Amino acid sequence: MKINKKYITLMALGATLLVPLSCKKNFLDQTNYTQLNKDAYFKKASDGIALVNSIYDTYQNADLLKKSIWYYANFQTHDFFNWGNDRFYNYFAIPTDFGPIRTFWQRAYVGIARANSAIEIIPEMKAKGILDAALGDRLLGEAYFLRGMTYYYLAGSFGGVPLELKTTTDGLTPRSSQDDVFKQVVADTKQAATLLPWREDLPASELGRATKGAALAYQGAAQMWLKDYAGALANFNQMDSHYALLPNFIDVNEYDHQNSVESVFEVQFEVAGTQSWGAGNEVAWISDFGWPEEVSNFGYDYANPGLYYSFQAGDKRKQATVIGPGDQNISPGIIGRGGIKVYPLVVGGFANSDPKIKAKYTGDDGKIINTCGTHANPWYGSDGDGLRTGFYCAKMWRDPNLDANSGNSTIFGAQNQILLRYAEVLLDKAECQIRTGDQAGGLATIKRVRDRAWGGTAPAVMQDGANYDGSPSTPITDPLQMVYSEYRHELSGEYSVFYNLRRAGVAAEFIKKAYGTVDNNTNMIVNPNTADAKLDPDNGLKMHGLYNTSLPAGRDLYPIPQVERGLNPNLTQNPAYGK
Repeated sequence: MKINKKYITLMALGATLLVPLSCKKNFLDQTNYTQLNKDAYFKKASDGIALVNSIYDTYQNADLLKKSIWYYANFQTHDFFNWGNDRFYNYFAIPTDFGPIRTFWQRAYVGIARANSAIEIIPEMKAKGILDAALGDRLLGEAYFLRGMTYYYLAGSFGGVPLELKTTTDGLTPRSSQDDVFKQVVADTKQAATLLPWREDLPASELGRATKGAALAYQGAAQMWLKDYAGALANFNQMDSHYALLPNFIDVNEYDHQNSVESVFEVQFEVAGTQSWGAGNEVAWISDFGWPEEVSNFGYDYANPGLYYSFQAGDKRKQATVIGPGDQNISPGIIGRGGIKVYPLVVGGFANSDPKIKAKYTGDDGKIINTCGTHANPWYGSDGDGLRTGFYCAKMWRDPNLDANSGNSTIFGAQNQILLRYAEVLLDKAECQIRTGDQAGGLATIKRVRDRAWGGTAPAVMQDGANYDGSPSTPITDPLQMVYSEYRHELSGEYSVFYNLRRAGVAAEFIKKAYGTVDNNTNMIVNPNTADAKLDPDNGLKMHGLYNTSLPAGRDLYPIPQVERGLNPNLTQNPAYGK
């Protein structure tokens, strides 16, 4: 069916458009509009702003962010696993009818349709004098950026996807190649960079919008997918005087450091008047899914102990990334509200008359627990000592306004989600420097990231803390392997690691090296040193969740959603998922 321009414009606007207010995170607040008409509606500047704001709304969705992009970035590496209904990630067996990746696909293309409308309408409004030159250019730049960024995540996750660049389509567009999609990302973000201001030139009320720096960063990342490392490096170099690493790594994901000088682009969230599991409320369960079941009744995401033990001694990123038995949550915001011991489920558990329950909430000192379980009683959730490991993502455990008391609004968080920050840009830059022959420059750039991780000067020798079997690791001497190790230790628990490994062409190799080999008969890890005490000499924590770590060929991509293939018969499936 032919979709006309009027329909696309209405779909782009949707039932909820967004209008800016003056508060820092409120430029995406929602207002309802109905019966919109392009010619009749776009007659004042606020209409153009609302149209562009509606593109940002694409990403205010937990299925898209958490269950699609975050799962891909972290479950695919096997540094994190899933305990809930999505355990197929643990075996690289994502079904073609998995609802969240269909949500990802659908919302992405709605956002693209909105961007296409804005790219057509904003210049018309500017030509008519409705938008002045500065505002018109900025809004047009945001539309180009958001379309390019959306295609970046589509291509990074699915490979080639349909390129829809006009406000008219018959809905039957076939997939373009992955390279062609990334070329479009480069074109869109390049155009955006010519139109957008630097972060520091935005008024405080607009902080969180796309900027020239964000456009340059995603342009460079897309160029790396295309192996244009020199072009990427030139873009990354332009960012040097406009961004900086926060002095303390713990602050990167802190609730009171949102939209910091290190943040390149983050999705803005804000507590709205209603709480639900649907889109558009600007709150989500993104954080609580990764908390232990003992404090949140969720515990769906848990960490591989191999990640925990892979951090080099003295690396301050460890406890700020992955927290395990006996560890306190070191978030200043969580500590400031009293720590874990003030959470309702912890208070209730410690007061419970059942000694088994009380033991889970009792610290080594006999008082109410203030750590993520103890060595004697790790927080394994309802599995007891079964599936989960007792290790969890500390980067998602930062909102001091949440106590995760299931059944009320405090399980929903409004913390922004950082998709890209300057530390990652520096690691990308280091990879480009090394690949273009500047090994010394690349190592110096890596050192900037590592020095911050140690809170001073990092050791000259880089190595993982331990191999997965608990044996001492050997120093890392290959510069590119250094970059890959830093991607893992800087960015695990965020939105990037597996994308970076796949882009570099080392995903399968990296996973195998990090987590050993697999017995083809049992699909379990082959570990020549099976004594659990190899990983934790103090207590011998059980090594749970040891799934097939051999990445099957082609399973580094998501499947094309089955329903979308039914709607568009020209969509071919990724080969690893059948025809």
